[in-house]
Amino acid sequence: MLDINEIRKNTEAVKEGLKKKNIDPKLIDKFLRFDAEWRTKTAALDQLKAEQNALSKELASNKSEELMSRAQILKKRVQEISKERDEVEEKRNEAFYKLPNPPFEDVPVGKDESGNVVLREVGEKIKFDFEPKDYLALGEALDIIDVERAAKVSGSRFGYLKGAAVLLEFGLIKLAFDILMPKGFIPVVPPVMIKDTMMRSMGYIDRREDQDETYFFEKDKLYLVGTSEQSVGPMHANEIFEEEDLPRRYVSFSTCFRREAGSYGKDTKGILRVHQFDKVEMFSFCHPSKSCEEHEFLLSMEEKLMQLLGLPYHVLKICTGDLGNVAAAKYDVEAWFPGENQYRETHSTSNTTDYQSRRLNIRFKPKDKKQKNQFVHMLNGTAFSQRPILAIMENCQTKNGTIKVPDVLREFVGKSEIK
Repeated sequence: MLDINEIRKNTEAVKEGLKKKNIDPKLIDKFLRFDAEWRTKTAALDQLKAEQNALSKELASNKSEELMSRAQILKKRVQEISKERDEVEEKRNEAFYKLPNPPFEDVPVGKDESGNVVLREVGEKIKFDFEPKDYLALGEALDIIDVERAAKVSGSRFGYLKGAAVLLEFGLIKLAFDILMPKGFIPVVPPVMIKDTMMRSMGYIDRREDQDETYFFEKDKLYLVGTSEQSVGPMHANEIFEEEDLPRRYVSFSTCFRREAGSYGKDTKGILRVHQFDKVEMFSFCHPSKSCEEHEFLLSMEEKLMQLLGLPYHVLKICTGDLGNVAAAKYDVEAWFPGENQYRETHSTSNTTDYQSRRLNIRFKPKDKKQKNQFVHMLNGTAFSQRPILAIMENCQTKNGTIKVPDVLREFVGKSEIK
């Protein structure tokens, strides 16, 4: 949610932000028309209610027929204007919630993912003296990934992790918690089903394409989360932090669910893009003046985790056309997949500024008591999903079809090589 006063005062600047995200700036004009009508109706309603109050005082001592008649007319008029105000308020809110978070000035302008900018490449790509296999071929040969039986049980875009692949996942989870908790991250296992009001407040169902991506239980008005931050962000809805308690950092583990509605024909083979996956997520509530610094910190944690695994990767600065609705800035980390001869996303971190906190009414009390309470900034970032398992398999494969376990995971997996 944007600051309404900012839209009214700096209309052209907000429009420019929408243009950069390839959103029609006329949405601003539409909202402002409804906003002006809503303010007019609200002022008229307030005036009528003031007249009602004044008339009520007169009626207390003089119940004349004339005053009684005026009271009935006023009551009817209040009902009419109230209904009209509510109708235009609904249209105003609908238009308002469709407005995205404008990008920061330093975000590269681009139409789509082709406009993303590579900031750096880290680690050397392994040169094999044999033709590397992709993770699925390796996983099936070693019997640690099973998509055939998953398709039999659940359908397409599902998979079983088995044996050593399961140990790799729980090793990654332990590694993430071991690294992040000393940095002040509070561990949490959140609900994977959340109210429709909370999902809307997080900004993930404003657009039709976002709704198509989610699993929704109509009878219960509950959504399955598509990423952990959707249930961590609303934890502090309608709460006020003390400034000295910021940043408040969480590291969460949960299973996530996505329809992958916009990916028909993409990654249909294997388990890179599935309907159900596990994820360890970082989340931070912080002071507005510190959010850019916090964003860089979350990215540094993602890179540290990747470096501990010894996987080559690159960092992308996401362009305006690929940011999505809620983010003002975003980085992706993509690991090198030698079996596919390309980089694939394993991590993402976004700064949503106060876009979500305004909807959720999450604020902080400044140390300077003369200042009013302010909205916190909210940020999220991947610690580990299941995708690094696949990157490990491809980068650490041997000529014999075995997989060397990264040093940092060997104690948990209990072996140095998966065969």
